[in-house]
Amino acid sequence: MIDLHSHLLPEIDDGSTSLQASLSLAQEAVNNGVTIALMTPHHKNGRYLNPKTEVVRLTEQFQKTLDFKKIPLKVFPSQEVRINGDLLQDIDNNDILFADESDKYLLLEFPDDDVPVFSGNMIFNLMQRGINVQITHPERNTKMMAQPDILFNLIEKGAVAQITASSYVGLFGKPIRRFSETIVSHNLAHVFVSDAHDLPKRHYVLHEALDKLSNTMGRAYKDLFEANAEAILDGKSIKRLPPKKIVKRRFFNTF
Repeated sequence: MIDLHSHLLPEIDDGSTSLQASLSLAQEAVNNGVTIALMTPHHKNGRYLNPKTEVVRLTEQFQKTLDFKKIPLKVFPSQEVRINGDLLQDIDNNDILFADESDKYLLLEFPDDDVPVFSGNMIFNLMQRGINVQITHPERNTKMMAQPDILFNLIEKGAVAQITASSYVGLFGKPIRRFSETIVSHNLAHVFVSDAHDLPKRHYVLHEALDKLSNTMGRAYKDLFEANAEAILDGKSIKRLPPKKIVKRRFFNTF
C-alpha cells in the first residue's frame, strides 16, 4: 500500500516526537502493509515552518536510517501546506513540495474549523496552473461537517479528497465516522491515508479501512482507492465517480 500523508519525520511538527518513535511508526506502517510513504510535515500552519530543502534533507536522512535498521519502507519528501495568501508565490519560489515529482498534486490543509473565503479562488488559480489540490481530512473539518456543500463544490470543481483511515474506522468517534462514511458513499473521497502521528488515534489502520470499504462498498471501490493512491504518487489522473450532494440532516452528528 501507498500512504500519501504521514508525520513520521522526528521533532519537526506535531507528529513524531523522536527518532525512536519515527522508527516504531515506520515498522507499524510496514506491519499494516504500507511499502511507500510520503513525509508530509505541516508547513505554514501558523505554528510550523518546514521549507522544501529541509524536508528533502531530513527525508533522505530518515531513509538512510530505515535502510540501516532494515525496515522495508520507502519514504519520499512532501508537505502538508496550510492554505495561505502567499501560496502561489511560494510555488513560484520553488519552496513547495508535491506528492509527485511532476508537481501535479498538492496536499492542502484548511483550519480545523474553517474554510477561508478566499479558498475557492486560490484553488481555481492552482488548478489553472495544472495543479490538483488534495484536501486533507475534510471529515474532521467542522465547517464542512456543518455545510457539506462546501466539500461537494470543491470536488465538483476537480479537487481530490483524502480521508484519514482512523476516521473511517471510528477511532475519532461516531460523528466523524459517520461523516466519513457519508463522504465515501457520496463519491466525495478518493483515497485513504494514515495521517500518522506519534499520538493516540493517529496510527496505521489503512488495511482495516480498506477492508471496511470493500465490505461496505464493494471490492471495486477498494481497488479504486488503491489505484488512486498510486496514480497520485505517479502524477497521473485519478479515477473519479460522479459526486453526489449530501442531504444534511438537522444536526451534523447524526450522519
